[in-house]
Amino acid sequence: MLGGATAQAMIKRNESAWQSFFALLDDPSEDPSPPGYWGNEEDGRTLQTYVRNDAYDIQWGERSRLDIRVGQDLKEEFEMGYYERLRLDVRGNPHWDGKSGRLTIEYDDIDDTFRVYQPVTVAVDPGSESAGDEIAALDLGVNTLVACSTTTGRRYLYHGRDLFERFRETTEEIARLRNQLEDGQNTSRRIRRLYRTRSRRRDHAVDACVRDLVERLSDCGIRTVVVGDLSADFPVTGSSRANEMVHNFWSYGELTDQLRNVCEEQGITVESRSEAGTSQQCPDCGQAERTCRHQSTLTCACGFEGHADLVASRNLLTRRIDNRTIARPMARPVRFQWDNHEWRSTTDASQSPTNSARTRKMSL
Repeated sequence: MLGGATAQAMIKRNESAWQSFFALLDDPSEDPSPPGYWGNEEDGRTLQTYVRNDAYDIQWGERSRLDIRVGQDLKEEFEMGYYERLRLDVRGNPHWDGKSGRLTIEYDDIDDTFRVYQPVTVAVDPGSESAGDEIAALDLGVNTLVACSTTTGRRYLYHGRDLFERFRETTEEIARLRNQLEDGQNTSRRIRRLYRTRSRRRDHAVDACVRDLVERLSDCGIRTVVVGDLSADFPVTGSSRANEMVHNFWSYGELTDQLRNVCEEQGITVESRSEAGTSQQCPDCGQAERTCRHQSTLTCACGFEGHADLVASRNLLTRRIDNRTIARPMARPVRFQWDNHEWRSTTDASQSPTNSARTRKMSL
C-alpha cells in the first residue's frame, strides 16, 4: 500500500545508492559498479520497500505490532477510517533502544513471509573510550577460525572444524537434490532454502565469534587489533576438501568487515599487515628453516612446540610492537567451540559467552 511517504523513502534510498557510487569513483582503491535492480533476471526481482521513520510505529509486547501510515487516497480505496493505519502483527525482539531509522520490508519467497529490518541509532557507550593501550593480533583460518595473541598474555582459539563439517554436510545434501532434478530444471525451492540456511548458519557463527572476541579484548584494555592481510586470492591446492574450505566456506572479506564494525563500536583500531612466514617462524629462536608443521602443531629443533595458528598470531604481534615487552603468555589458551547457538569455552574462561549476532530482524 504505497503512499507519499513511502514513495519519498524509495527516492531517497535510490539517491543514496547513486551518491555512494559516485563517491567511490574518486577512490583509486575501489572498483564500484553502478546500482542495479533488486534481484536478477533468473530468480526475479526482490520484492522490498522502505518506510520513512516518521511513517510507522512498532509496539513491543506480548502481541507486538507494526503500524504503517497510509495515504488518504488509499484509505478511501480500501475503506479505512480517517485515523486508521495499516496494522500488522510481528514476531521478534528489539536488541537496542534508540532513534528508529528507515524501515525495510522484504518479501521472502522461500519461507513465504515478510521480513522487517529496522536500523536504530544508539548513544555512544562511554565504556568504549576506556583507558588502555594494549594490542592484539589475529590469525584467521578455517580449522581454527580465529587465533588471538595479546600483549597482556591472554590467548584465544575459536575452533571452526565442526562448523565447516556441518557446512559440508549441507553442501552434499544440495548436490544430492540437484542430481534428482528433472532435465532442464536448475534448482528447486528446497535447494534454495538449503543454500540460504547454509550461509546464514555460517554467517551467524562468524558474526558471533567476532563479537565475543572483540568484547573480551575490550574488557582487557585492547585498543589496537592487528589482523593478517589475506585479501589476495587463495591458491588452488590438490585437496578438494582444502579447496572447498578456502573457496566456498571461507569469506575473509565478510569476516574482516564485521571485525572492523564491531571494533569501531568498542573504540578499537584495526590494522592489516602481511602475515607471510608467521606460521613457520619459531617464536622462541626466530628461525623458520628448522621448524616443522604437522596439522595444527609447529615444532622447532630448539625444543619449541605449540599451536601453529597461535604461533602465527604471536609472530604477527611481535612484528607490530617492535621492541615492546609482551606479557608472558597464559599457561594455556582459552578455547571456544560453537554449539550452534553460542561460542562456549572448553577451558576456564574469565567471562561468560557474549555471542549474539546483533541484528534487529522481525518476521511479519
